[in-house]
Amino acid sequence: MTSTRMPTFFIPHGGGPCFFMDWRAMGGRIDEWDKTAAFLRGMIATLPERPKGVIVISGHWEEPAFTTSTAPHPDMIFDYYGFPPQTYQLNYPAPGAPDLARRVADLIGAAGLPAATTPSRGFDHGVFVPFLLIDPEAVLPIVPLSLKRDLDPEDHLRAGAALAPLRDEGILIVGSGMSFHNMRAFRSPAAVEPSRVFDAWLTDAVAAKAPRRWESLAHWDKAPSARLSHPREEHLIPLMVTAGAGGDDAGTKPFTDHVMSADISAFRFG
Repeated sequence: MTSTRMPTFFIPHGGGPCFFMDWRAMGGRIDEWDKTAAFLRGMIATLPERPKGVIVISGHWEEPAFTTSTAPHPDMIFDYYGFPPQTYQLNYPAPGAPDLARRVADLIGAAGLPAATTPSRGFDHGVFVPFLLIDPEAVLPIVPLSLKRDLDPEDHLRAGAALAPLRDEGILIVGSGMSFHNMRAFRSPAAVEPSRVFDAWLTDAVAAKAPRRWESLAHWDKAPSARLSHPREEHLIPLMVTAGAGGDDAGTKPFTDHVMSADISAFRFG
C-alpha cells in the first residue's frame, strides 16, 4: 500500500437538502443534522492528499448496468419533494471527468459485469447535497456511478473491487446513502432499536477481515433488524462498492450520530 492511497468512504447524505434549511420546518430539531454536516465538512482534511477526482455512487441512481456519467458539466437533479423553495435553488457546479468515467466503465466491464456510460446524467441530491459540504468550492471533478438495478450485493462488491486500482491514482471513491433508511420508522420509536442493532452488526461486519467482511456484507439481509432498517436496500448498497474497493484495508466507523430517532453511521476503508 502506498502512503498516498486514497481511502474509500460510505457516507450518510442526510434527509433531502437537510443541511441547507431550518429542519424544524420538517418537524425536527434545529441542530438535527449539525454533527453530520461537521463530519462531511472535515472529510477532505483526513485524506493523505487532495483527490484528483471522485467517484460517487449514489443511492438515488439505478440502471440495468453499472453506468457512469461522461457529462463534462453535470446538471442539477432536484429529486426531492416538499422542501422549502430555496432548496431548489442550490447549485453545485463541479466539473465532470469524462475520461475517468469511461475508465470506470471499462474496469467494471473487464470484471465481467455489465457496464455503460451516459452523456447526460447530472448530480442527484445524493451527490450535490453532501458535496456542497465536502468540497464547497466545487473544484474536485466528480463522476457519478449508478447502482445496478437488481441491487445484488455481491455484484456491487465485485464492482468496487474492480475500481480499487484507482485509489493508487489519487481517486476518492465515495458511496452516498444511509446506514438506516426506513422512511416509515424515522422520527418514531420504531426506528430506535432496529437502527441500534443493525448499526452494531454493520460496524462489526465492516471491521472484519477478509473474507468474512465480504461474506457478511454479501448476505447483509440475514443480519438482525436488516429489513427493518432497509425495507428496500438502495441506500445501503453503495456501501458494498466502497467495501469492495477497500479490499483488505482496515474498515472503521469514523462517524456516528442519532438523528430522527435512528442511529446513522459513516464507514471508511483504508
